[in-house]
Amino acid sequence: MAVKKSELYSILWEACNKLRGGVEPSRYKDYVLVLLFFKYVSDRYKGKRFAEFTVNEGASFDDLVKAAGKKDVGEQVDIIIQKFLEDNKLKGLLPDVSFNNPDELGKGKELVDKVSGLIKVFQNPAIDFKSNMASGDDIIGDAYEYFMMKFAQESGKSKGQFYTPSEVSRIIARLIGIGSIDTTVKRPYTLHDPAAGSGSLLIRAADEAPTRADGGTIVDIYGQEKYPDTAGLAKMNFILHNKDTGEIKSANTLSDPQYTDDFDQLTRFDFIVMNPPFSDKDWSDGIKETEDKYKRFDGYSIPPKKNGDYAWFLHVLKALKPTGKAGIILPHGVLFRGNTEESIRKAILKKRWIKGIVSLPSNLFYGTGIPACIILVDKENADENKGVFFIDASDGYKKDGDKNRLREQDIEKIVQTFNNKIEIEGYSKFVTFEEIFEKHDGNLYVPRYIQKIDTSLPQNIASHLKGGIPKLDIDSMSDLWKVAPDLMGKLFTLIDEKQSIYSLAIEPTEVEEIILQDKDINKKTDEEIIYRLLNWENVAREKLLNIDKNILPKTLIREIGVSLIEEYKDAYVLDGYDAYDVLLNYWNEKLQDDIYVIKALGYEAGRDIEYVYATKKAKDENGEEIKVADESKIKSFDGALIPREVIEKEYFKEELGVLAQLNTEVEKIESELAEMIEEQSGEDSLYLEVLNEKGDSIPKSNLQARLKFLESKKESKEVVLLEELLSVFDDKEKIEKFLFKHQELLQFDLKNKNGSFGKQKIQSAIKTAKSEAVVPENYLEEYNALLTYQEKQNKLDEFKKEIKDKIIELDNKVAEKYPSLTVEEIKHLLFDKKWMKKIKSDIQNELEIVLNAWTSRVHTIASRYEKTLGELKQATQESEKEVKNALERMGYKW
Repeated sequence: MAVKKSELYSILWEACNKLRGGVEPSRYKDYVLVLLFFKYVSDRYKGKRFAEFTVNEGASFDDLVKAAGKKDVGEQVDIIIQKFLEDNKLKGLLPDVSFNNPDELGKGKELVDKVSGLIKVFQNPAIDFKSNMASGDDIIGDAYEYFMMKFAQESGKSKGQFYTPSEVSRIIARLIGIGSIDTTVKRPYTLHDPAAGSGSLLIRAADEAPTRADGGTIVDIYGQEKYPDTAGLAKMNFILHNKDTGEIKSANTLSDPQYTDDFDQLTRFDFIVMNPPFSDKDWSDGIKETEDKYKRFDGYSIPPKKNGDYAWFLHVLKALKPTGKAGIILPHGVLFRGNTEESIRKAILKKRWIKGIVSLPSNLFYGTGIPACIILVDKENADENKGVFFIDASDGYKKDGDKNRLREQDIEKIVQTFNNKIEIEGYSKFVTFEEIFEKHDGNLYVPRYIQKIDTSLPQNIASHLKGGIPKLDIDSMSDLWKVAPDLMGKLFTLIDEKQSIYSLAIEPTEVEEIILQDKDINKKTDEEIIYRLLNWENVAREKLLNIDKNILPKTLIREIGVSLIEEYKDAYVLDGYDAYDVLLNYWNEKLQDDIYVIKALGYEAGRDIEYVYATKKAKDENGEEIKVADESKIKSFDGALIPREVIEKEYFKEELGVLAQLNTEVEKIESELAEMIEEQSGEDSLYLEVLNEKGDSIPKSNLQARLKFLESKKESKEVVLLEELLSVFDDKEKIEKFLFKHQELLQFDLKNKNGSFGKQKIQSAIKTAKSEAVVPENYLEEYNALLTYQEKQNKLDEFKKEIKDKIIELDNKVAEKYPSLTVEEIKHLLFDKKWMKKIKSDIQNELEIVLNAWTSRVHTIASRYEKTLGELKQATQESEKEVKNALERMGYKW
C-alpha cells in the first residue's frame, strides 16, 4: 500500500516523542528529519544502478536496523550516515547531528534506548518507500514541510525564522508569474532565494513552473542561507521534493553573496522569491555601504543602519534580470516609513517595477507577530505597468494555537483576485502611479487605498431614547433581502414612516422558523446545494474517476477547486470560497491520501483491506523483549480506500437492519434496568445490597451472591420433616411411625419398586420440596425484585450475544465482499458514497451557518432597542428601591 500522509505524520511525530525532554525542538528537528531523509533515499535508491544517489552496503537504513540495540549504536549510526554522505558528496551539506551525543541524547543505556527507539519508529511498514515510487515524492516532501512548520511552532520566537509558512509560499509561487513561462525557450530559467531558510519558498515556486514537452524541468533553483544547518535542511528539502539538482550555498547574502558572474557582479536571475529577516539590525555587518562593490544602492539612498528591509529589497532588484520577476515578504513599514526609506520607495516606484502589494494578517510568521506584506515586482512589463494592484487580505485567517494561519479559501481568493485583477470593495483595488504620487506622495500604506467595509452597526441615540428599529439596521441585512425580498415585510413593521423606524412584526421565538420556511430562501438553498453542486459534481467525476500514474494530484485538486469557485461565483447564499474551503479541507484530511493511493496502485486498491492485529511478546535480534503483531488474532479491519461502513450500507442493508433492531432492544432493556434502579434510589431501596459503590448499576456478581443468600433463607415444613425422616432412615420402625404421624409426606414418592423406602428417593423429595419452598416474608419483596432484575439482565445478555454473533457474520460477509468488487463498483463507492457524500454534507453545513448568522443578526437588531433608556432607568430605580427595602428589613439604617 502507498504511504499515506496521515500515517506518515503520526509516525514522525512519534519519533519526536522519543527525543522530547532532552533535546531542544530547534535541534531534534535535525535528528528526525535527517533520519527521514536517510530512510527515504535508502529505500528508494538502494540496489539501483545509475541512480541519483548511491546507497552502498554499510551505508543504508538496513545497516541502522542491524545496529539498533547494540551498546555502540550511536557511534555506528554516525559512521553509517557519514559513509552515505561521503559516497554522495553530501558531507557538510546536511544538518550536522551526532547520534552519539551524550549531552543531548543521554549516556549509556539512555542513549542506546533513544537512538534504537528512533530507528524502530522508522522501521514501521507504513513508511516503506520501496513500494512507493509512483506517488511518494509529493507526500514525503509535504510531510517534511509539515514537520518543519511544527518544529518552528515549538522552537519559539527566536528560532522559528528558518520556516516560511507554506500557505504564504504557495501564494507567492502563484503570483510571480512563473507558471506562465514559455516552455519553448531552450535555456533553463533561473529561480533564486537569497534568504532561503529551509527552502520552502523556492520549492513552492519551482512547483508552479511548467515542464518541457519532454517532461524535463524548465527551472534551475539556487538558494543562499546564512546558517549551515538550515542550509542543510533546505538541501534535504530539495531532494525529498524530487529537486535533487537544487543548489544551496551557505554565507551571509548581503556581505558575501555566493552567486556572482565573471565580472564579480551579482548573478542575475529570472525569478526571485524571498522572506528575509524582518527589520534586520545587523544587515550592514561586513559591508562598506558607500562603496558597495555590487552597486546595489546606486540610484537610491543607503538604507538605515539599523533596519535592513530595503537593503534586502535592493539586493533583490539588483539580482533580477531586466525581464525578471520577484515576490518579496517584508514588514508593512516598508510601505509607509519616511526619511531615507521614503526616498528609496519613491525611486523604486518611479521605475514602475512594483505591480502589486498583498497585505497579510498579523501573527502569521514564526519569530515575529508583526503583520507583513507581499510585494510583487515585475521588471519585464514595467513600461506597460500603469499602477499597483492592492489586496487587503489582513482579515482572512484562522487561529492555530497562538499563531494565525491562512485558510485554503484565503489563499485561493488572493490568487484569483490578483491574477485576474478583480476589484472587490473593501478587499482589492488597482491604483495608478499618478494617484499614488499626486494624492499620497508615494505612500503605499494599504488602508489609504482600501477602506474596510464596516459591518458593525452604529448605535442610534433616537431609538435608544424612543424605541424602535432604525432602517439603517435593517438595511445592513441587504444580503438576506436579495435572497428573500418579501421576508423583510414578514419580519419587520414600519411604525414611523417619517423617521423610518420599524418594530419586529413577530415574536422573537418565531424568527428562525419564518426564515427557514421562506420560499425564496428554500428555492435558493435548493439551487445551491442541489443544482450547482450537481453541475460541479459532473466536472469532478470526470477528473476523479480517470486517475492514472501520470496524473499530477496538486494540479487535479486545483482544477476542480477553481471550477467549484466558478460554479458558485454568482450564488446568493453560499460564497464560492467557502465551498472551496470545504473541498480543500477534505483534500488535506483524506481525499489527497486516496488519490495518491489510486495513482500508485490503481482503483483496484479499493479491494484492499487493512487489519489491526492483537500483539504478542517476542524477542528481537538482540534478545530484547518486544511486542509484535499477532496475525492470528484480528482486532478489527477496514478498507484501505473504501470504509467498511460504505460497504455495509451498500450491500448489507438487511443485516444492518437486524443489528439495528437488536440494538434497539438492547437500548430498551438497558433503559428499563436504569429506570428500575432509579425507582429504588432511596435509603430503603430493594437493591441496596447489590448496587455498586456509585449506586448507578448492579454488578452480576453482587446480584448472584445476594440471590444465593436469599434462597438459602427459604422455608418449608416439608423440607424439615423430610430431613428428619432421612436422619432415621436406618430404623425401619421409626420410619413407619414418623410417616404415620406426618401423613403430608405421602405426597412424595419415597419407595422403591420393591416397596421399600429408598434413601435416594427421600433425598430427591427433599430437593423437590426445597424448590417449592418460599423466601421468608421479610425477604420476599427484595427477592422478587432481584429476580425481575435478573430476568431482564439475562434477556439483555441474550440480545448482546446475538448481536456479537451477527457482527461476526457481517464481518465475514464484508471481508469476502472487498476482493470481489469490480472497478466500476469501486469508482461508484468512492465517488458517490464516500467523497461526494462528505463534501455535500460539509457544504450543507456551510449553508446552515449562513442561515444561522442571518437569524442571529435579526435577533441582534430586534433586541438592541428593545427597551428605551427611560424604561431601563425606571427598571433600575425599581431594583434600587427593592434592594433598599430589603436592607432596611435587615436592620440597615440609611
